[in-house]
Amino acid sequence: MRQRRGDSGPGSLKRRIQVSESQERAGRLTERESRMAATRALPVGFAELEVLAVGTVLLMEALSGLSLNGLTIFSFCKTPDLRTPINLLVLSLALADSGISINALVASISSLLRRWPYGSEGCQAHGFQGFTMALASICGTAAIAWGRYHHYCTRRQLAWNTAIPLVLFVWLSSAFWASLPLMGWGHYDYEPLGTCCTLDYSRPDRNTISFLFTMAFFNFLVPLFITLTSYRLMEHKFSRSGHLQVNTTLPGRMLLLGWGPYALLYFYAAIADVSFISPKLQMVPALIAKTMPTINAINYALHSEMVYRGIWQCLSPQKSKQNRAQ
Repeated sequence: MRQRRGDSGPGSLKRRIQVSESQERAGRLTERESRMAATRALPVGFAELEVLAVGTVLLMEALSGLSLNGLTIFSFCKTPDLRTPINLLVLSLALADSGISINALVASISSLLRRWPYGSEGCQAHGFQGFTMALASICGTAAIAWGRYHHYCTRRQLAWNTAIPLVLFVWLSSAFWASLPLMGWGHYDYEPLGTCCTLDYSRPDRNTISFLFTMAFFNFLVPLFITLTSYRLMEHKFSRSGHLQVNTTLPGRMLLLGWGPYALLYFYAAIADVSFISPKLQMVPALIAKTMPTINAINYALHSEMVYRGIWQCLSPQKSKQNRAQ
């Protein structure tokens, strides 16, 4: 009887409560661990085949952009005839697009692994690098448009003392805007796939919204305006003579189609709840933007007669020597 009373006393009740609480905590921990394991194995909202498909697409985009832009950079370094101020702007764009392709390569490897293996600091570095290269690519496109306008409409060659400060401004401005999220204005976070990092647009606070609107205005709308205006003035001046050898409509359209979906996503996130958009649909702008290095290399390098000749000389040095000898 004493043992039964002792078992039913307040001490035994405390022990039972502690045991039940510990079991409940253990159950919660195992549930969290299972959730974490599930999220590591497969991102939320994506099937395994879809994750592998995204990783494969990113890998093809990365290899294509690296090969074409790497060939452009190599030809610029090896061919003296290409070392002109206007081609320096093309070289700057190729360097920025190569950085975007490297960013896509890291994202493709993580997607094929189905997890982000580089931690939170790696996410911040990946987001900063990708954002810097993206802004340098957008502003570099506008710089080329202004350089072509200066060349064709003012009848004066672009000088080195103008091209070099312009390239420096593009890169310093891009690095400045990309460093602001690291200093507290805006944030870097994981993409919906969870295997790459970019500018966070999911937080509905003033900090994020103000940064999205300001960044989009100065780094997308202003470069887009410069690009469209420059080519429109060139087209207007040479519409009668027809001697213009530059496509005046393609660069602006490619800039709008390549980076416009990202701008629309940022704008929607600033005025509405972005969670209503499915994670798969949120990944579409990233996949479209990663195609821009390949498109820019084809548009600005392979479509340029001088750059094309320089690339051909690098690929076939024996034929180029024979042509020079003749």
